[in-house]
Amino acid sequence: MKQIKHGIITFLIIGIFWQLVITVLQINPALFPSPAGVGKAFIELVTVGLKGSTSGLPLISHVSISLIRFFIGYVVAAVVGISMGLLLGSFPTLFSYVNPLFQLLRPVAPVAWMPFIVLWFGIGNIPAIVIIFIAGFFPVVLSTASAIQNLDPIYHKVAQNFGLKKGVYVLKIALPAAMSQIITSLRLALGTSWIFLVSGEMVGAQSGLGFLVMDSKNCLRPDALLAVILVIGVIGLLLDTLIRLIEGEITCR
Repeated sequence: MKQIKHGIITFLIIGIFWQLVITVLQINPALFPSPAGVGKAFIELVTVGLKGSTSGLPLISHVSISLIRFFIGYVVAAVVGISMGLLLGSFPTLFSYVNPLFQLLRPVAPVAWMPFIVLWFGIGNIPAIVIIFIAGFFPVVLSTASAIQNLDPIYHKVAQNFGLKKGVYVLKIALPAAMSQIITSLRLALGTSWIFLVSGEMVGAQSGLGFLVMDSKNCLRPDALLAVILVIGVIGLLLDTLIRLIEGEITCR
């Protein structure tokens, strides 16, 4: 509750300072809009959508579309990343062969693959989902594999003493023991996935928040553009807060 209070106070101070700078320096709204202008644009986006837009959808529709794409790509990246990370972490020799490929591909920005993704899947939901998957996959799989490999050897010795099979050891002992590091990687993956969702929608989609950013730019509406950017930031903050709560609950358990 205290963090929410501090956040509200911070944003109020920034808003007042922002309006003061606009008023004192007489900045042209076409170059940088005022808080009041952004507020009006936000109301317009919520009620009737962006005027002159090629989609005509209200803001809530774009948000819903982006969130659906995000959760599909992120959940698939988490499931595949954790599963593959458990496999690679359990077989170090296999990981030694696969890791160089991962290290080669990991630094490449997901949007760099966009021309191929659009060529293979066309325009629509799939390119954005693939971008999200790529952005979230590498942090999860590498962190999970590292967490499994760096577990205290006592876990493996206990499993051997009880005669546990490899699969049972991984699911019943290794996975819970490494869960704290895995959750941290999921939080990191969530942030990068949300960032690249917007990037993917700016290129390969006809709806969503990233598309709305480009549409606002094409309509020469800096007020609407800034309103969409703020919405993207707020949703990202809420998603991070949500996964923090989940992280705290799992760590506690």
